[in-house]
Amino acid sequence: MKQLTTNIEINASASKVWNILTNFDEYPQWNPFIRAVSGEVKQGARLEVQLQPPGGGMMTFRPTVLVAEPEREFRWLGQLLLPGIFNGEHYFQIEPLGSDCIRFIHSEVFSGLLVPFLAKSLDTNTKSGFEKMNQALKARAEI
Repeated sequence: MKQLTTNIEINASASKVWNILTNFDEYPQWNPFIRAVSGEVKQGARLEVQLQPPGGGMMTFRPTVLVAEPEREFRWLGQLLLPGIFNGEHYFQIEPLGSDCIRFIHSEVFSGLLVPFLAKSLDTNTKSGFEKMNQALKARAEI
């Protein structure tokens, strides 16, 4: 098992950040890491997600939404091929720090047989993708 966690403070309300995060139609305009998402923001829904980590090619997968708690948490579970090969529980959390300030936590827990072989890429490319997305979300929310 491996976990990547990044966070950033954003000078915007939880509502504004949540609205940007869940407005999938606008992802291509601002998100350098998660290039496209389609589906519903509700527990049990299947999404189609296109990721492009820095230095990597486009990847498409179909995770299931585990948590969709407005203005607090959005979490999904994706799997490569079959469960146990390479699973990723990806989550975004919004922690209020004040009336118009939040901490955005962007994290993923990876598990499965392929994790040891992909650990270096996760620590570099994937983590960099998280950080680039965090910065882009901050820039968009603070307009």
